[in-house]
Amino acid sequence: MFFFSFFFLFLYKMSLFFTFGVKASLLPPAMPYIKTPQKNEPLTRQLDVKSQKCGLRHTVYSPTGNEYTGEWQDNKKHGKGTQIWRTSGAIYNGEWKFGKYDGYGTYSELLPETNKYVRKYCGTWKNGKKHGEGTFSYSNSDVYEGEWSEGQRSGWGKIYYKNGDIYEGEWMRDKCHGQGIIQFANGNWYEGAWQYGKRNGDGKFYYSDKGQLYKGLWVDGVAKCGTLTDCGRDNAPMPTKYPIPKLGLVDAELVLKEARSV
Repeated sequence: MFFFSFFFLFLYKMSLFFTFGVKASLLPPAMPYIKTPQKNEPLTRQLDVKSQKCGLRHTVYSPTGNEYTGEWQDNKKHGKGTQIWRTSGAIYNGEWKFGKYDGYGTYSELLPETNKYVRKYCGTWKNGKKHGEGTFSYSNSDVYEGEWSEGQRSGWGKIYYKNGDIYEGEWMRDKCHGQGIIQFANGNWYEGAWQYGKRNGDGKFYYSDKGQLYKGLWVDGVAKCGTLTDCGRDNAPMPTKYPIPKLGLVDAELVLKEARSV
């Protein structure tokens, strides 16, 4: 057996010699095959990739105990979902965009004394702030309905005050600004210009209890110059003792214009 093995090896070497003209013993040895090791990512990275949330998921709890049930995209709240805060018990239910309120949604707070929810805001959001059309209920029972911009009342809106007063008109940066009318609970009303929450510019103020109407200029909520006339005085509950006498000026408008220019 050994003889036949040696014989075949001899024939193989002779064939190599006649084919290549070199001795088989002089051929370089074959290069050994080295297996390339695979690059394994750290375990923390692998777990992080597996935990990336997309699409509709069951309730997810944050380390602080807050709960979120809804849609995800790229590991952020995105789509429709409900968030419950553990500490305050508040609830937001609506649309999200990359982790922030965006779209239509409602925000409600839990009243500890009654253990019931009261809706604070219902409307549209943008980038986590009230933006667009919405209704907000304040803790002092005031209610605002209208336009918002970056979390502030801006545009056209109407507010119902707890004391019964109602303002409807323009807003800017959370204050009455522009043209608007306020109806007081006692029946009086003002219609005209506003600046930063105060009556500023031309306006009319009606005193329902006295049956008088003032038209003129206002500065920081104070009437500066104008005309006061009787208007419905006969039906007023508390009219002045004497009616306003008629003006004897030839050109009352000119006198008023000169007074306003001072």
